[in-house]
Amino acid sequence: MKRVLILGGGFAALESAIWLKKYGFDVTVVANRDYMYVYPISIWIPTGEYKFDDCILKWEELSQVHGFKFVLDELQELHINEKIVKCKNNEFRDFEYLIIAIGASKIKHKGSENILSICGHPEESLKIKEKLDELIKKGSGKLAFGFGGNPKDPSNVRGGPAFEVMFNIDYKLRKLGIRDKFEITFFAPMPKPGARMGEKALKAMDSWFERLNIKQIKGKKIKEFVSDGVIFEDDSKLESDLTMFIPAGNGPEIFKNSDLPLNEAGFIKINEYCEVKHNFDETCSEKYPIFVIGDSAAIDGPDWRAKQGHLAEVMARVAAYNINEMEKGSEKRKEYISHINILCLMDAGNGGAFVYRDNKKAIMIPLPIIGHWMKKGWGWYFKNSKLNKIPRIPGM
Repeated sequence: MKRVLILGGGFAALESAIWLKKYGFDVTVVANRDYMYVYPISIWIPTGEYKFDDCILKWEELSQVHGFKFVLDELQELHINEKIVKCKNNEFRDFEYLIIAIGASKIKHKGSENILSICGHPEESLKIKEKLDELIKKGSGKLAFGFGGNPKDPSNVRGGPAFEVMFNIDYKLRKLGIRDKFEITFFAPMPKPGARMGEKALKAMDSWFERLNIKQIKGKKIKEFVSDGVIFEDDSKLESDLTMFIPAGNGPEIFKNSDLPLNEAGFIKINEYCEVKHNFDETCSEKYPIFVIGDSAAIDGPDWRAKQGHLAEVMARVAAYNINEMEKGSEKRKEYISHINILCLMDAGNGGAFVYRDNKKAIMIPLPIIGHWMKKGWGWYFKNSKLNKIPRIPGM
């Protein structure tokens, strides 16, 4: 069996490993955590609705279920021409195909130590809960929620989770009967945060904010985060006892010295088949196919394109299919670009909204009450289907 080395521990890495094993390859996954963190359902950790362990899948169990090898290690260097992948405790050379799916880094802001992110290190979700619990015990507070952008690559923005955590905390405070004791503010440096969802969705969000008495600060660039708030470029200050902010992504530092082709934001350039067209130098003894999927890739597509978990899984299936066709000597290929869309179920604790956008339409459908349980149902389905405890629905 030909060997495939997969670097990464998220949606893209797992999905590609599952499909490559179905095609009969010898698959090794290298990740820096012994669990896969299911970020979309971690929004309920701060409110106490879910525990940390509710949001993880153990890699050892996944590897046993699907038959791939798992190595817990920290990626340190990529030597593409020499065909060497260096990790803290291991060095990998013995593979015929390489898949890079290590995600993205976060843009560093001045004073980043003063913020917590629901899309950062998994443990930060527990810190958000701890801080929120302190303020609830106190009986009042000022809460700020926001997300940032990356002009060099606007596809790597995480806005939805910021809205979801904010709405869920708002609902929790209302259930406790103390919402009037808390000031909640949403902030973002772009004038139309969430614009990629479409104009109708933007208007719906504004009315949602007004109904919930959530203040908005939009279009002000962030100068600095401080211990008690946010300083903007005009030196105005948003006071906050808890600042939850999701920085935009950029390419991991490790890519810079890899000789791989990068876009301006540091993501690896790929073609429509998720393959890197790397110019191996003359010292290279063996050329081999390299695929990049998920947040690590510089994706093409419309201006509103966004990197999401479902697109990462599409790219994983595309890469696995194309590797299999290569191995068969076939010219058949699948592409990912036609599958680009925005698809999410934005949860609010007591309901939600279905958001969808493609090249033809942009819709946002309110789902009172049932929306919350639909997202809970998706989380249950995701975990159990990945463990083969229930059948997978085609395309999911």
